[in-house]
Amino acid sequence: MLETGPASRVYLRKVRSSDRREVIDRVAEGQSLLSPWISAPTTARDFRHYLRRTQRDDHEGLLVCRLDSDEITGVINLNNIVRGSFLSASLGYYAMARHAGQGYMQEGLELVKSYAFRQLGLHRIEANIQPANRRSINLVKRCGFVREGFSRSFLHIEGAWRDHERWTAIDPRSTMTATPTFQ
Repeated sequence: MLETGPASRVYLRKVRSSDRREVIDRVAEGQSLLSPWISAPTTARDFRHYLRRTQRDDHEGLLVCRLDSDEITGVINLNNIVRGSFLSASLGYYAMARHAGQGYMQEGLELVKSYAFRQLGLHRIEANIQPANRRSINLVKRCGFVREGFSRSFLHIEGAWRDHERWTAIDPRSTMTATPTFQ
């Protein structure tokens, strides 16, 4: 268990190979929720590729799990982690359809923010969201993200280049420090 909050119903943990069946099954039953917003693993091969990516130094694959049952309620990825003077990552995430609208992803995203800022030492995390994906935009707003801009043809998802809005969260502790120290 990586993170949990005092009144949280969920916890974060890293994805592992034994999660393959549950993730693939939940993604399959939730395709109408996920499409056209994100491409999630739908086969064992897709999952193996995803798992390999999460094992690199520049990616973190995190599962949002219920404390009472350990059931996976969502996936949140910290992608393209950059160290040095940038200390930033981009987010990718999706809820499992059977848990959508129950607040688990909001709790999970708050935990990911804490993990990214306190454990990984990041300064900034960025969510790139298609403008019509109101559920996702409302989620990041509730978690304190601020809209910074618009990127045309930003990501290739389900066969098309799609426009995205850029939403960011910045570690509040880092705004108090005039000059970061790097080693």
